[in-house]
Amino acid sequence: MLNFVLFGPPGAGKGTQSENLVKKYKLIHLSTGDILRAEISQGTALGKEAKVLMDKGNLVPDEIVIGMIGNKIKQNPSAEGFIFDGFPRTTSQAVALDALLAQKNTSILVTLALEVDDEELTKRLLLRGKDSGRADDQDEAIIRNRIMEYNNKTLPLKTYYEKQGKLEKINGIGSLETIFNLLCQAVDLKQR
Repeated sequence: MLNFVLFGPPGAGKGTQSENLVKKYKLIHLSTGDILRAEISQGTALGKEAKVLMDKGNLVPDEIVIGMIGNKIKQNPSAEGFIFDGFPRTTSQAVALDALLAQKNTSILVTLALEVDDEELTKRLLLRGKDSGRADDQDEAIIRNRIMEYNNKTLPLKTYYEKQGKLEKINGIGSLETIFNLLCQAVDLKQR
């Protein structure tokens, strides 16, 4: 089973690149952002709780996210693999993901880390906010808080995956095609 994490700050291009990677490698795309937005649009209790946190630029608690991901894995028992987009976001989530995958006798092959500087991220998110209608993409203070949250809570994942020999850093600035080719090269090298 081919499983990998696409890792990077808000606005790094994870969603766009995930779509391309899913097609190429025939994976199931698990995006916590998409899952959470679906819960919000359906007005579930989880969605309402998540919306309050997301509108402030804060992360949703681990136990909620881990439960959702576990359910999605269980719903796809014959999958060829998964691409985890926006998850894990913390080291404790990464440990929980490793445990979930171990129950299925599989693991993460590679973690692809898209790297983009904070100013470029802010610019991208403000631009995206003009089209997306997402409140968290339209307010620079919220955007900067999201980036700070990422830097404080998520960056330690690099160390976690680096210790496992699974981290590949990818420059997230350039054409979509160039970045996609770099991502594919990293996956293909790990599969050998």
